[in-house]
Amino acid sequence: MKLLIVSMPSIHVTRWVSQLEHAGFDVYWFNVHGTDKNTKLPWVQQKVNWKLKWDYPGRTFLKKRIPILHKVLQRLFSNDTAVVFESYLKDVQPDVVHSFALYVAATPIVEVMERHTHLKWVYSSWGSDLFYFKNLPAYLKDIKRVLQRVDYLFTDCNRDYQIAKDLGFRGTFLGVFPGGGGFDFDSYNQYIQPVTERSVILVKGYQGRSGRAISILKALQDVSVMLKDYHVVIFGADPDVVDYLKIYEPSYSFKVFEKSAFLPHEDIMKLMGQALLYIGNSNSDGMPNTLLEAICMGAFPIQSNPGGVTEEVITDKNNGLLIDDCESVTLIAKQIDYAFQHQKLIEQAFIYNQKTIKPEYDIDLIKNKVVEAYKSIQKRKNYD
Repeated sequence: MKLLIVSMPSIHVTRWVSQLEHAGFDVYWFNVHGTDKNTKLPWVQQKVNWKLKWDYPGRTFLKKRIPILHKVLQRLFSNDTAVVFESYLKDVQPDVVHSFALYVAATPIVEVMERHTHLKWVYSSWGSDLFYFKNLPAYLKDIKRVLQRVDYLFTDCNRDYQIAKDLGFRGTFLGVFPGGGGFDFDSYNQYIQPVTERSVILVKGYQGRSGRAISILKALQDVSVMLKDYHVVIFGADPDVVDYLKIYEPSYSFKVFEKSAFLPHEDIMKLMGQALLYIGNSNSDGMPNTLLEAICMGAFPIQSNPGGVTEEVITDKNNGLLIDDCESVTLIAKQIDYAFQHQKLIEQAFIYNQKTIKPEYDIDLIKNKVVEAYKSIQKRKNYD
């Protein structure tokens, strides 16, 4: 079976596609951003570096210094995504097209897929794809258009499968899987420390459209008396978070890893293995990969619950704590305080998550299920 992946360059896509090596599929990748080759997938045939008609002099300078002019020239000198994709589609002649993320990799090619109705189309919903953007009329129109055309659906949570059905999806559901596939625990188990030796409070530093890290930092300030023996580490910190910490420097000990300064994934996993608490907060998301990784690395999770997605993994006051209002500093502080006051709960959650939750995300288990999902498409196609 020829499988054509359509996506932006992403660590999650790289991990997902890596599951398919040696699975018996011919895999192709259309880099929807038209940038460089993915060197971590040398066995995949790739359509890259197609975006620009002309790499005009000074492009990088303009992008940094005069972004408005850069955008105008970018449109002028860029190839049309749908045109290039359709040409590549005819060259490859795939059996299945698989788009990752709706607005990045499905909407730009929907007109092409509507012309090639004989091709099976798979869509993987990610993050805020459906939950957030369904509330915006201009985006909702595109969501419904894509969902009415796609034949198969992967989601990272049950919530989004229900939303997809509500918005017109009538195809075959292939299951709930982490956006990047399973996790290679053999590589990271060495970093898991006992609960009694953990001294890090780990915070996901996203702030912007959906991230609400600053609410966490304010909540930590409210319970700072409890943090004297701990070190707060903020990773993936957006500029707003960095600026906040400069202006309102907390009384607790902290370290910041800015989003712009890439922190290797292995280093993040090490931090999770040292973290007593992991705290993530947003107004919209799917099932966060970082949450799942933190749970598997033994950190006690305190996580927002947009649309009820996090409660698919966390039972409040059992194997973690839920944040029901991502804007409420008082509520977040209350949950952090509750965790510190119930050390036994943290220890019990560690055991439960390691024995019950973690095995469900093992790389080999997920890989086998994903491969079988693709093979089910092949069987249906042969039957048709």
